[in-house]
Amino acid sequence: MLFERPEAGRAAVVLHIELDQQQNPDLSEFVELAASAEIDVVETLTARRSAPHPRLFIGAGKAEELRRLVHRHKADLVLVNHEVTPGQQRNLEQTLDCRIITRTELILTIFAARARSHEGQLQVELAQLKHAQTRLVRGWTHLDRQKGGIGMRGAGEKQIELDQRMLSSRIKAAEKRLTQVEKRRKQSRRGRDRRGTPTVVLVGYTNAGKSTLFNRLTNAAVYAEDQLFATLDPTMRRMPIPGLNDVVLTDTVGFVSLLPHALIEAFKATLEEVVYADLLLHVVDAADNRAEEHIAQVREVLREIGADKVPEQVVLNKVDLVTGHNSLDCALGGTPLKVSALTGQGMDALLKGVGDTLGVAAPHEAILPAQDGGTRAWLYRSGAVLGERCLADGRLLLTLQADEYLLGQLSKKPRVELRVQGALPKISNGSAAL
Repeated sequence: MLFERPEAGRAAVVLHIELDQQQNPDLSEFVELAASAEIDVVETLTARRSAPHPRLFIGAGKAEELRRLVHRHKADLVLVNHEVTPGQQRNLEQTLDCRIITRTELILTIFAARARSHEGQLQVELAQLKHAQTRLVRGWTHLDRQKGGIGMRGAGEKQIELDQRMLSSRIKAAEKRLTQVEKRRKQSRRGRDRRGTPTVVLVGYTNAGKSTLFNRLTNAAVYAEDQLFATLDPTMRRMPIPGLNDVVLTDTVGFVSLLPHALIEAFKATLEEVVYADLLLHVVDAADNRAEEHIAQVREVLREIGADKVPEQVVLNKVDLVTGHNSLDCALGGTPLKVSALTGQGMDALLKGVGDTLGVAAPHEAILPAQDGGTRAWLYRSGAVLGERCLADGRLLLTLQADEYLLGQLSKKPRVELRVQGALPKISNGSAAL
């Protein structure tokens, strides 16, 4: 379907242009993206322009310099840290005689390689199809009209029209399948809402350590590596929080600067988990010298998907790697939680902070009948019991730290006496005073 393009390989030259009066992507991040795609960057060419060249994106002189670099290193690819038009991409490939990969195409390549779940693969397929649809304009060399039907008469239909129709059909099919995924997610959310189960979602810049933190908090074994976009498929696990019956923790895909809109749209079903969360844990790499910039970029994506009103707690991860004074605390404002997901430092404070944000009430005291072992076991499973002692008449006095939902459930149980610790008795269901 595409015009003839040079074969792709693994040796690449990176092209990075600083354009005036535009937000330019980060070069070092782009090189990391290439490494995540297992591409060997052999050379980097940088330049500054007031605006892209209409035909080649870069000037003729720079294109010649780039061609010499490609031939000198015998490179198979040129990675462009920008978006170029289909015409510019075709012209560059013809000039350089090697494959041109744009920033969006590189990210899509990584996503396609990392997606494991059926949902993740569907989302990546949709993003790829939508991107391919934009490449139809001036990206083909066979846009001449095809011959007509019976008798080979008439101008017939343009090949580009056939391609557009085929892509539109595949996009509609992918969107239909993702709609089913979205319905299942909504059903799961409704079930959690009925049970009063809070949802906490990890968000943050890619490679901030979200998956390592997720594994630490839930005893899971989610894939976690020191590379960009190690996690694509959203994962949910129960997270034990003292005083809360159940909390669901969700690990999500990391963000990058100038995240392609096609990806945001394709991952809409997944990102809805962020929008409907009760709390966002914004994980930040405390050892990253661009942490403040990355925080702003993550918050911009959250605003774009409508999640900027969800309560947020900043978590400074990798504090074990920070040496000397760090001015990040002052720049953030508020009180960020400092942790190391790798060593376990700060986990108790993090769990307490989550509990406080989700509304764990003041300590309560509950007296249970001696024979009510079921309620006692339920409270222990919920992590709500701070202490326990046996009264003279055989009943059990439990000191609890729980949220209003759990306390409300407990108050409905027969022969249970409940009160705020140190307060006058609050009696449930006609029980006698303490």
